[in-house]
Amino acid sequence: MLFHVYGANALPQWLAMIGVLIGLILLNEFARKTKFGGAVMFFAVPAALTIYFIAIAIGVRMGQEWALTNQTHMYMNGWFHYAKLYAALTGCIGFMMIKYGWGIGKEHWFKPFPFIIVAINILIAVVSDFESAVMGWNKWWLSSEGVWLYGGWHNVMNGVAGLLNIFCMTAWWSVYSSKDKTDMVWPDMTWVYIVVYDVWNFAYTYNCLPTHSWFCGIALLLAPTIAALLWNKGGWIQNRANTLAIWCMFAQVFPLFQEVFKDGFFKYNWATLPVQYPEGIATIEKIYEAAGGEAAAVGTTVTSVAANPTAMTVVSALALIVNVIALGYIIYVSCKRHINPYKQDVFVDQKYYKDAAARIA
Repeated sequence: MLFHVYGANALPQWLAMIGVLIGLILLNEFARKTKFGGAVMFFAVPAALTIYFIAIAIGVRMGQEWALTNQTHMYMNGWFHYAKLYAALTGCIGFMMIKYGWGIGKEHWFKPFPFIIVAINILIAVVSDFESAVMGWNKWWLSSEGVWLYGGWHNVMNGVAGLLNIFCMTAWWSVYSSKDKTDMVWPDMTWVYIVVYDVWNFAYTYNCLPTHSWFCGIALLLAPTIAALLWNKGGWIQNRANTLAIWCMFAQVFPLFQEVFKDGFFKYNWATLPVQYPEGIATIEKIYEAAGGEAAAVGTTVTSVAANPTAMTVVSALALIVNVIALGYIIYVSCKRHINPYKQDVFVDQKYYKDAAARIA
């Protein structure tokens, strides 16, 4: 078992996760189907939220109570969350430019943009994994988001897996608009990459976003994968960017939906913890007390409370293994066919590739 999803709160935990999954799938369909849907989700909503974030920052500087107690400021004010949100939005807009042929989106030199933006997003996560290893090697440490993390070899393994995952993206220039203009299609990004990315990213959320990983490590990864495997062949990366941006916007404004606080308090009974906290909420309460309670500042470490890093180690090792295998296979095929895997398509013999390529305009 990877999560504490049994007992009195099991039903709301499962219902909330499934609700998030269905919501992300539906909002992704709304955003990808029409220009209007995309404009609403990735221009209008982010513009309003940016004004909101700036207003909060100004209010905090002025010492306004409403800003100081705002949940976005209190629980989602770390660099990572804003970097992830705006990097994902940049991807969504860039992908729309390619699929609709807007401006530089129709230029050949712009085609590697999807690779670049995905690589940046992966690197953000890799930095976070290595940060946890440095700050909390075999001990609990309090992150800038107010979450007790436990660092170790799992962070190192998954950080390396993330770096390898960047080079598992092939055919950087082979991105196109679909015939019906609903999707940006990357045919060579087949189920092979989808699987190894999902394993790596789940391990990342499990390691570094443990109090959120029930939602962003399961529902958020399943939503784009289900769409890409069932009805949107070749459109996985667009699905991933769309759902990630949508979730980041929601989580940035309503962090209490999923948050477990550094003292163990949570607002909703569907908040879910992984088993790295052996006793669940009770473990967080013990860490908090050992760290000095409210006196605990970012970077505070605790060694006196037991952790269970086994699951983190297993999923991180799995992420490293599958990415090594995928990259090895890419190198093997490339050598056999005498191609450059980053300039030419690798998975041309797969049915998934053929189905995706058939959608190209």
